[in-house]
Amino acid sequence: MTEYFTPIPFPLWREDKQAFSDAIGRSFRETGFAVIDQHPVDLDIIQRAIDASKAFFALPEDVKEKYHDAANGRQRGYTPFGTENAKGAKAADLKEFWHTGRALPADSPYRATMKDTPSVPEVEEFDAATRAFYEALDAFGAQLLKGIALHLGQPEDWFDDKVEMGNSILRLLHYPPQENPPPAGTVRAGAHEDINVITLLLGAEESGLQVLHSSGEWLSVNPPLGAIVINCGDMLQRLTGGVLPSTTHRVINPSRERAKFPRYSTPFFLHFNQDFLIEALPQCIEEGGKAEAPITAQDYLMERLREIGLVKA
Repeated sequence: MTEYFTPIPFPLWREDKQAFSDAIGRSFRETGFAVIDQHPVDLDIIQRAIDASKAFFALPEDVKEKYHDAANGRQRGYTPFGTENAKGAKAADLKEFWHTGRALPADSPYRATMKDTPSVPEVEEFDAATRAFYEALDAFGAQLLKGIALHLGQPEDWFDDKVEMGNSILRLLHYPPQENPPPAGTVRAGAHEDINVITLLLGAEESGLQVLHSSGEWLSVNPPLGAIVINCGDMLQRLTGGVLPSTTHRVINPSRERAKFPRYSTPFFLHFNQDFLIEALPQCIEEGGKAEAPITAQDYLMERLREIGLVKA
């Protein structure tokens, strides 16, 4: 741990909302990241989802491939090893992953652009475990946004009707063991920024997450057991004119001693509703933020998915 990522206890939200929102705001402004401990996400829900994730990635390749939806940008289901790359990077990341999306009502207008998540009968607990984890992180993310809203001078419920049907995604990540030294110049996940509003990330079993500070120094993020790392995404950066920065981060390759161990990670990418128009808040512009052209969350998402190779241009 460094002084940049001192954990913020979530019970502080109940005790002193302004103090909690100030703490998140300070951390976001400095690094784009914050660490929250004593969070309300049930540990049993977390463990069941991680166990289900490991069971899925252990399935034969031909079984996993059944859930690969390349034609629709891989926004639901399985993405094979070596498919995604960081924006502008030549080398693909050394990972495979699964996407669980929002369970929409039958009459939702968003069904035209948000597919259902496929069921995985090969792993008995997979559907229920991943859905419960998704719902828990979605609810917690909505609570965190209340603190962020206060920091931005908005009512605490400002985000509520802007994210409640957002195209948020739970990503189950698997970085396979590296039996041989990785190719020169590669990382497990290349330097990138997140597309969404905020990301919620449980501490992985294997370390490797680093954040690029404005000083040019790469800072390792090693949260204590049971804590959740949150970070600003590009959509929040755009909304705030850069006052809350979407910071470059990466997952570096492990030491030779740890390279033979797999790494599992479960980021939750919280998104705006697809028709929400992202434009800089006036108070952020007054503070010195830079406005960019207004764009809907859906148009912005598709623009970025093309940049990282998940949707073909």
